[in-house]
This record gives sequence, C-alpha cells and structure tokens, in this order.
Amino acid sequence: MKTAVAIRHIDFEDLGYFAVPLQERGYDIRHIDAHADDLSTAADADLLVVLGGPMGVYEADRYPFLHTELRLIRERLRAGRPLLGVCLGAQLIAHAMGARVYAGEAKEIGFAPVELTSAGSRSPLASITPEQPVLHWHGDTFDLPGGATLLASTGAYAQQAFSAGPNVLALQFHLEGGAGIERWLTGHAGELAAAGIDPETIGHGATRNAPLLAAVSHQVLLAWLSQLEER
Repeated sequence: MKTAVAIRHIDFEDLGYFAVPLQERGYDIRHIDAHADDLSTAADADLLVVLGGPMGVYEADRYPFLHTELRLIRERLRAGRPLLGVCLGAQLIAHAMGARVYAGEAKEIGFAPVELTSAGSRSPLASITPEQPVLHWHGDTFDLPGGATLLASTGAYAQQAFSAGPNVLALQFHLEGGAGIERWLTGHAGELAAAGIDPETIGHGATRNAPLLAAVSHQVLLAWLSQLEER
C-alpha cells in the first residue's frame, strides 16, 4: 500500500477534505506532529503533505522543527518525490526553493474565490471555477520561486498556488479546509479577534460553501494524484 504522511503544525489543521481522495487512491494515511514527532519517519513516504500552521517560516529560531522540515522538503525536491504543501506548507516549499517568505500587508481570512492563471486552468486546479470560494487563512506571503509555475492569484496576494513540475503542488489557500470549521474558529479565536473578523461570518461561509468545496477539493486532489500515477 502507498503511504501518505501529513505533517501537522496544530492539531485541528489536518488533511480535512483531502483524506477521502487519498484513501480512494489506495494511500495509507498517517499524521505526524511537527513539534513532537520524529519527522525523519516521513522521509520514505510515497507522498509527503506539509499542512498549515500559525507560525512563520522566518520564525525557525523560535520553532526549531521548521529547520528539520525544510531539510526534509529540500531532500524531496532534489529527489523529485511527490510533495504537497498547504498554507505554511506552501511557504516552506517556496523557501526551500530559494524564495523569500515574509509578512503580508493584511490578513486574508475567509471564504473567497481565486483567479486561475492560464497555466492554472490547464492544471489539476482546473475544476476551481471563478465563482468557487475557497478558504483563505494567512497573513504571510512569498515570492514565486525560480522554476515554479504560478497557478492562482487573488487581488490581495499574487502567489496563491504554484507547481514545480508534476510532482510538487503548493497551495496558499485551504482547499482541504471547511470540515470541522468550529475547531478552527475556536483555535484561532485570538487571531480573529486581533484582525477584527467576526467568526460567525466564517462559520456561515463554511455552512454555505462546504458541500461544493468538498467536491472541488476531491476533484483537484484526484487530478493531481492521477498526474503522479501517470509518471
């Protein structure tokens, strides 16, 4: 059986909607916690997924496990092995590829669409329509790494998704998010309050968008996994 290891930085930000398509494609799924587990156990996984978290890539001195993650990501990039990054995970991939990661001008939190680039419309993200809201939850951003292909943007942040060949996909937004949104609203209550964002607005957005977002997430991940299997 193929293995998928997801590195988790906070317990409620897990694979979410991505778990079902991974299971459908025959992956045995395992979550490991960046701050507590031996990350070297993920080195041999058929697929490595690096999930989101509240820390910044530039805070590795405060969160030493980020150094270990970056080494692991660089090793997979050099080997051309399948790698998926979400939010912080996407930022770590960008940094591992040599790009700058930094604090943005404002928080981007809530459900809103993304705009696919021409390359994005031909990528596994093609099922994300212009009207489809996805979950945004970040304040940091990054420059597009050299050798990467930009797949999606928003008006606030140009770098919303990129690929680096067929085996690497990085998503700034949360296609997997929306399931269990109550845990996100509770766990990030302080961040929402500081940003002046009403958690009820996000909760209503999840109720309204979750069914279609789950379907789109399923289509996107299956398309990307099929791309891996074709190689």
